[in-house]
Amino acid sequence: MNTPPRVMLLIDADNVSADVIEQAVQRTMTEHGAIHVRRAYCNAETAMKQQALFKRLSVRPMVNLSSGKNSTDIALAVDAMDLAVAERPDIAVLVSSDSDFAPLVIRLREKGCRVCGIGQQGKTGDDTVAIYDSFVDLQHHQAPKAAVAVAKTAAKRAPRRAKAVAPKAAPPAPVLPDEVIRILDAVAELGMGNKVELNVAAERLRAEKLLSKSASSPKLFKKYPELFLLTPEKTPNKVQYVGPMPS
Repeated sequence: MNTPPRVMLLIDADNVSADVIEQAVQRTMTEHGAIHVRRAYCNAETAMKQQALFKRLSVRPMVNLSSGKNSTDIALAVDAMDLAVAERPDIAVLVSSDSDFAPLVIRLREKGCRVCGIGQQGKTGDDTVAIYDSFVDLQHHQAPKAAVAVAKTAAKRAPRRAKAVAPKAAPPAPVLPDEVIRILDAVAELGMGNKVELNVAAERLRAEKLLSKSASSPKLFKKYPELFLLTPEKTPNKVQYVGPMPS
């Protein structure tokens, strides 16, 4: 009688989107039948934002309170080695598009694990794919929660017509640049019409690798002057999304 493999799924939740996390859990279950360890490594903000998702998928959030560079990645790597010794998994699945896990992949393989990678399409480099025994990129196709929030707010605020009129074909929804969609997904408050402190927005954008460590967030927003409003005008410290609904 064949014994099913022991599988551990470790998710870099600061690196991939919520729907990619859900796809990764479902794909791993389909391929291997069971997941014995399910953990997601993230900062406190992500843990709160994805609380319902983690609960529904039975994923244990491992909250990292340190703010140092790559601190979440280090926490995942340390935990992975402890689990490799204590749980002796046959298969380790790492959900991340980050190439920094190459040493961890090699060490887990030396411990007898088959190491599979799952990344987010558009964020994964060829150097990342090559280090795993197998790797698959999953497409981020779910509409950002920020866009859904904007849609609900717009529907509530829309004026009611005095009398019924014949329905007209709706004009096609504007197509926003992919970068703008990712900005709204990373800084959810923007999609809700709120003003956000620039330093807060910059921190979120850097976490999603939309902004480099030395880059200026106002410069990024100024690429889309019709979509983002910086205030005050002379020395802005806040940003607000004023554009149309994403398609």
